[in-house]
Amino acid sequence: MQNNLTVFEAAKLIGVSPDTIRRWDKKGLIKAKRSENNYRTFNLEEIKRVHNKISGKHQENNYKILKSNKKTDYTVIELFAGAGGTATGFHNAGLRHVLLTDWDKNATSTLSTNKPEWNVVREDIAKMSFKGMRADIVEGGFPCQAFSYAGKKLGFEDARGTMFFEFARCIKEVKPKIAMGENVRGLLRHENGQTLKVIIGILKDLGYRVAYKVLRAQYLDVPQKRERLILLAVRNDLDIPFLFPKEQDYTISIKEALKNCPDSAGQKYPTRKKEIMSLVPPGGYWRDLPEDIQKEYMRASFFMGGGKTGMARRLSWDEPSLTLTCAPAQKQTERCHPEETRPLNVREYARIQTFPDNWKFAGSMSSQYKQIGNAVPTNLAYHVGRCLIAMLDNKPDPKTMDIVMPGEENSFSEQELLF
Repeated sequence: MQNNLTVFEAAKLIGVSPDTIRRWDKKGLIKAKRSENNYRTFNLEEIKRVHNKISGKHQENNYKILKSNKKTDYTVIELFAGAGGTATGFHNAGLRHVLLTDWDKNATSTLSTNKPEWNVVREDIAKMSFKGMRADIVEGGFPCQAFSYAGKKLGFEDARGTMFFEFARCIKEVKPKIAMGENVRGLLRHENGQTLKVIIGILKDLGYRVAYKVLRAQYLDVPQKRERLILLAVRNDLDIPFLFPKEQDYTISIKEALKNCPDSAGQKYPTRKKEIMSLVPPGGYWRDLPEDIQKEYMRASFFMGGGKTGMARRLSWDEPSLTLTCAPAQKQTERCHPEETRPLNVREYARIQTFPDNWKFAGSMSSQYKQIGNAVPTNLAYHVGRCLIAMLDNKPDPKTMDIVMPGEENSFSEQELLF
């Protein structure tokens, strides 16, 4: 049986309506692909796991902070470390950090408070030298800035002034076995794809071969529909495969994630907004309000195009969360608690990002939300960390990892690499 099906074929096979399949696609629970004739098709196994979850066939609570008992001697330099989502996941996977750096004082305070044994440096990365440092891995979630192309050769020096240049400079000075870049999915289309082209070209000029993939956190032990672009660069003298985490056959709901969640501070709604949000059902948004209240809440946006599905949005207990932003009560990207009429609080934010409950965040409430919202989910980083260890060991695990062998990294189409 073919695995990619039309909406009608998929609906018939699992016994739901085509509108149900379309609704799951719209919510981000599943992802349609475009066939050669531009029809949308769906992966049957993906639809089955969503159906099993929603229908209650998978009742077990899969929420946990992943941690390996095995430690390695492989070392990491982490740039743009933030509040430690990637660092904690890598640490839990068995990697050892020799340096973590960030410019944000609250983020570095968060790191030092929770891991006083880590070498955390708060500094402008442009002023740092990495000469003489050694690490097996250099990792960084560099901000995606526009490059200037006019009259440029698109080489290493042309990236000067961007955070990617500093990331690349660290790689040039340290010469790690593996470099890993992390970014939003939008980097694929940034400047019509030219930014990613330049990034890959620079890494190749530095002596690395490159592969990348968009990872979907909701299938990697994270109760959140969050996508991150993971770019791996392997030094040319190493004959090792590229490894990316293989998606699990289950998802984790908000209900599982927030069970027995510690209480904490959180943002509050103004009185009128709370009255309006109380009318939104679980999983609903502004279109579920009476029309007169829609117009009051949406104002001019009511008459504009687009779905605006993040506005007046209440989360659903039975699904992974929408992607967390830097503030849970922003009008464009509302993250209202599934049952109580309030924004998610700080500890709930941390749970959904799979930070441990004992991970403390420094700074004001708004800074804490920002640190958590900007982080890579810890469990996602754990899965990537296990892949990096397997790469360095040259021991791929086909059951849990997608393998791209040396020389094959450019033989995949973008669609195949991404999914």
